Amino acid sequence: MVVVMIDQPGGRIVKPLPPGLFLDHDSNAEMRWEAMNGLGDLVPADRFFVRNHTRTPLIDVDAWRLRVFGSGLRGAPGRGGAVTFSYQDLLNLPAESVTAAIECAGNGRKFFTSQQNDPVPGTPWMLGAIGVARWRGVPLATVLERAGLTQAAVDVMPQGLDPHYHENGADLGRVRRPLPVAKALSDALLAYEMNGRPLPPDHGFPLRLVVPGWAGVASTKWVGQIEVSATPLASPWNTQIYRLFGPGYPEGGAPITTQIVKSAFELAWNATLAAGQEHVLPGRSWSGTGSIRQVEVSTDGGRSWRLAQPVAPGLDPVWRRWQIRWRPEHPGPYTLEARATDVTGATQPLTARSNTMGYMFGGVVRHPVTVA
Repeated sequence: MVVVMIDQPGGRIVKPLPPGLFLDHDSNAEMRWEAMNGLGDLVPADRFFVRNHTRTPLIDVDAWRLRVFGSGLRGAPGRGGAVTFSYQDLLNLPAESVTAAIECAGNGRKFFTSQQNDPVPGTPWMLGAIGVARWRGVPLATVLERAGLTQAAVDVMPQGLDPHYHENGADLGRVRRPLPVAKALSDALLAYEMNGRPLPPDHGFPLRLVVPGWAGVASTKWVGQIEVSATPLASPWNTQIYRLFGPGYPEGGAPITTQIVKSAFELAWNATLAAGQEHVLPGRSWSGTGSIRQVEVSTDGGRSWRLAQPVAPGLDPVWRRWQIRWRPEHPGPYTLEARATDVTGATQPLTARSNTMGYMFGGVVRHPVTVA
């Protein structure tokens, strides 16, 4: 039995959301990039972004169980064809740690509208729907093997314990999205710690999935069950939403998996800087496909570009911290831009490819500042 208290006081997110750290998007909270300036590589839990489809559940860990079942397992006689794990069972298994980013597929969505005049629905994230943490837990592969994984398995689908999600009057159920068994076995982690402490409620307590390099929707929070199937699985989260629809995409849309290249300045939006002084402009760049090879910065609206300098030590290939010096002589409005290139050669374009839901914005963001 799982005890989930979904009517907790305090709104859809449990932790405090001070305006100096977050932009409040109702059930979601976006990290302010200036809150990361000088803090190092990991994002503290108190400023890690929150993406909820409904609201954060409070779960009784003593009653909680992880149920693993499906046609891709050998079966568990006498237990209804399922294997269950308690929280202590997982703590007793060999643990691993991984430093990984979790980033919402809609990160940067606002810029489809504000920069490209392409209105899209959904939470108007700027660039703060990403966080990097040190996650500790049990490899998903270990749990699947203990549950009796067979060679016939093709898909693995974790399901969260948050309340049912409704869209356009339809009940889509709890958040769940299939993961190919190859990815599940390669580097997916069932995490119970974040930055050396038990997961906070908003970030998945007691257990969440972490899928390095993939869009955040794959990293299911509050996991309560995992289906392992010998046939392909589907849910609204990989058929109706979290797909790329629109001109140039195949009929039925294109799946969202690996994240793309992005860059952000660790500066307030519309920051004010002093004229005639040298400023160190900090930022970070990241990619789901590997290390960042170089970052270029423009301080004149894209007319010229200079290479930024890496800040060491870094969390390559999770993300690259960088900085560049700038001495603006004249007051007035300026536009800062950063573009990164990763080891595969993928570079941020000036214009992102559109899609109807506003996912995967990877264009160069025009960051306004005022010199006074």
